[in-house]
Amino acid sequence: MDALLALWLESTTQAHPFIDPGYWQESLPVVRHVYLPHACTWVWEGPGGLEGFISVLERQFIGALFVAPAHLGQGTGRALMHHVQQRFARLSLEVYQQNHRAVAFYLSQGFHIEDCAWQEETRLPTWIMNWSS
Repeated sequence: MDALLALWLESTTQAHPFIDPGYWQESLPVVRHVYLPHACTWVWEGPGGLEGFISVLERQFIGALFVAPAHLGQGTGRALMHHVQQRFARLSLEVYQQNHRAVAFYLSQGFHIEDCAWQEETRLPTWIMNWSS
């Protein structure tokens, strides 16, 4: 759990420079005690340890896909996504519109933008994206 949380905090802070890092620090207890215990999570480990993970809630909502910054662009995210796409017929997620790298990644994995939403806590717009086999 500690390794997942450390990776989550580092990756999410780096992936969202447009959000105050304090927001992510404040979210850590919710991720630890609510989100991760209720999600089905797969991890990708390499020789040096944890390189990434993906979590799925309620058998369809991708709540997290995080790759260690040192391993970005090396196929870890694609492998994790492919793994869950083989196990579920439909997947959905919400991603900040300003997170251009993530939006491009999900589009490359066959997701489509279905709608937009407003994240009340951060006061920023998001995309609702869906995928189906």
